[in-house]
Amino acid sequence: MFNRTNEGTEKKCIKEDFLSLYKIYINQNFKICMELSNFLVKAKIETYASIGERGEKILQDGCKELEYTEGNFQYHDKYYGFNPFIGEEVVFDNGDYIWGMNYYGGVLGYQISAIEVYKFLQKAMRLVREDRPYRGPSNYTEGNFKYVDKSEGNFDNFSGIETIFFKGEEVYKLYYHGGVISK
Repeated sequence: MFNRTNEGTEKKCIKEDFLSLYKIYINQNFKICMELSNFLVKAKIETYASIGERGEKILQDGCKELEYTEGNFQYHDKYYGFNPFIGEEVVFDNGDYIWGMNYYGGVLGYQISAIEVYKFLQKAMRLVREDRPYRGPSNYTEGNFKYVDKSEGNFDNFSGIETIFFKGEEVYKLYYHGGVISK
């Protein structure tokens, strides 16, 4: 005979077990995301933000690549072109791809040289934060330059627009999107 008392107890135990496992999963996932976010900040600072185009490899197809490795994580930033340019960043954990971002942008017009804009961009990129490890900070100003980064979403799935102004005029724009990827 079916005992309704046991049914309630079993459902309660199953629910508690599920919640316990879910909390463990969330904590582990949060820890991995924090480790990955911390790694991304270091990788971005150690590659384009610090060395720019001086430290890249030129691949057979003309693609330029910047790499950074720490522990199990590997970061690859590959892009084509100079102005405009297109590229992608991919992070691997023990050889498995786990996170990526695509981007496209460039300098608008000829009010200022692309080299000057990209030098300022590198400074802004050195200020990348762990809570938003996509590009640079939300806002950064130095002299006549102003950097603005607007993003939406979260680490798992995000998109944004990065803009640089010179003397109040928009001189650079980049679009990006990305998130967690799996096999």
